[in-house]
Amino acid sequence: MSREFPIGLTPPDWLVRNLQPQQAPLNRPAVARAAVAMALPLAIGLAVGQPAYGALASMGALSGVIGDTADAYRMRILNIAIPQLFGAIGVTLGSAAYGHGWWAVAALTGIALVSGMISTIGAVASVSGLLLLLNSVIGAGLPLPGAWWVAPALMSGGGLLVLLLALLAWPLRSGIPERAAVANTYRTVADLLATCGDDPTAGYDAARQAVTQSLNQSYDLVLARRARHHGSSPDLTRLLAQLNAITPVVEAAPAVHQSGRPLPPQIRDTVRHLAHAVETGYTGPIGLDLPTPTGESTRAVDHALRHAAEVVTAPDVDPRGIDDRLGRPAALRIRATRAARNVLLSSGSWRYGLRLAVCIGLAQILVSTVPVARSYWVALTITFVMKPDFGSVFSRALLRALGTVVGLVIAAAVLSAVPRGWWDVLVLLLLAPLIPALTPRGYGYQTAAITPVILLLSDVLNHQGTALLLPRLIDSLIGCGIALIAGYLLWPESWHTRVGDRLAEAVADTARYVEAAFGTAGGVVGEGAVGSAEGVVGSAEGAVGSAEGAVGSAEVDPAARARMRRRLYRDLSVIRTEFQRALTEPPPTGRLAAGWLPLVVAVERIVDATTAARVRVKHGAPEPSPAEVTQVARQLRELAEGVRESEVLVEVRTELTGPAESVLEPLRQEVAAARAIASPH
Repeated sequence: MSREFPIGLTPPDWLVRNLQPQQAPLNRPAVARAAVAMALPLAIGLAVGQPAYGALASMGALSGVIGDTADAYRMRILNIAIPQLFGAIGVTLGSAAYGHGWWAVAALTGIALVSGMISTIGAVASVSGLLLLLNSVIGAGLPLPGAWWVAPALMSGGGLLVLLLALLAWPLRSGIPERAAVANTYRTVADLLATCGDDPTAGYDAARQAVTQSLNQSYDLVLARRARHHGSSPDLTRLLAQLNAITPVVEAAPAVHQSGRPLPPQIRDTVRHLAHAVETGYTGPIGLDLPTPTGESTRAVDHALRHAAEVVTAPDVDPRGIDDRLGRPAALRIRATRAARNVLLSSGSWRYGLRLAVCIGLAQILVSTVPVARSYWVALTITFVMKPDFGSVFSRALLRALGTVVGLVIAAAVLSAVPRGWWDVLVLLLLAPLIPALTPRGYGYQTAAITPVILLLSDVLNHQGTALLLPRLIDSLIGCGIALIAGYLLWPESWHTRVGDRLAEAVADTARYVEAAFGTAGGVVGEGAVGSAEGVVGSAEGAVGSAEGAVGSAEVDPAARARMRRRLYRDLSVIRTEFQRALTEPPPTGRLAAGWLPLVVAVERIVDATTAARVRVKHGAPEPSPAEVTQVARQLRELAEGVRESEVLVEVRTELTGPAESVLEPLRQEVAAARAIASPH
């Protein structure tokens, strides 16, 4: 019989959230690639009598395994190859600074500043910055064998071996990941429609979030591929047309849910049938078994589904008639210039770079003045922990310490019981697959998987056996301590949670969306407002250009309105993720984040209600008066100002009135609910 913890022994919620493994499917191809890519270089090194060279190549393969997360083949090239280039630069600079005392301290501190700043650009840049600093620390802390170019070449070669294995099936599976992503979007939309009209709305909210994430992923994959193939690839053009075609169905869902009447199951089944057609590339006739519409919302769903079926089964798609609903990505030169400008001028970029540089500088000063065995592990620990775009610094420090302890237990068994030599290859074949298998579960699990692999390869270079274990633990704890103090506690922005400008700007952009939905005023969701979050969290090549098609006339371009809505949902999804991360912080940070999270949900529902009203008007409902629209937008802007200026919930008055039969009545109720959430209870 299970026993409950006494109240005093019950673990706090933030600790439980940190230790709880995340659910994720097992990527079997990545597991197989990790085993081959990390064991093969070491085996070759042993075969030619140069095990140290093989260990260096396996270390490079480890960085490639960590970056091997993309589904689309082109994205794999970006995620693995570009970071390897920065890693080669890093190990070259680090090796040049090896043994130069305070010059090495200054060099690593400067590299840390650059690494931190470029990490704010996006996902690929973040991993590139990580490898730049990581390999610099290794080069500056270890006497690497061979000439100056040997270590960069071997480590890059190991990473490129992972890329080669990841691209082997490209000729046979080209385009399949993109089709699978678009088909999955259709399936998530089917699940969303199945929850419409439910009461309570928890199931609908969860399904809507799943649709947002799936649309983000699909647009990222397809639009990234179209950066250089705009209109030249029929397959990619078709996929973009299919994504655009499902958007009206998504827009109709809030109107159906608002009506409170569930849709017939034939609707969901039809969308799933279309998903199968997308995934298989079927373009033959599809017999639609759709019920007769009975109102504005069902008429919108019927119209949208028939249009989607026509697009999915069309044998040819004219690229000139396809609108990129998120804006076509700008040319690479323009995006690079924009990214460089943002890095140099962004206060957030400088703050993160300085935080990382301070921590690395303190670590290097410490190990330069106090004898610490294998001192480079201190800076390595800080490099991994100080990645706020990968999660909370506090949480990563905690999980790093716990994961290191578990990894050391495994490493102790390996180093004490397994003879060095060919047995190491077998051990790598068994341990390397754990890295891609456990990484999606959480950072602590990843650390537990990586630690024994790193120690095994380090022992091949240094032949210290179990003597590596205690220094590794001590250095890891020192690194975690420096990151917590100098990179977390000394920076008030880390532990003073406030909603901040991002959520406030999202609320203000929602006001502009309300106006644009009914053509009452100018206002475009600009790339500096909605969409700014993407650069930090890093949806890689899914970063979607500038907001095209300024909204400023009475008739708002439907495509521009769709871009506004999609970007709002994308930013709200990013904000929700950040709040979920904040919940893993200890009090008071986690408690304050929990208090603000319902407002994110409320803003999502406001966007839903606006879209529902627009759909109802399009399908026969009376247009709201300009005064009604202006009143709602004004209330939202007042809410945005209150959120921007507050660290805690503050009272926000609600004065919304209007005809009860208006299409904006549900929107007024959602705005009133949001303002009530933003008021203390």
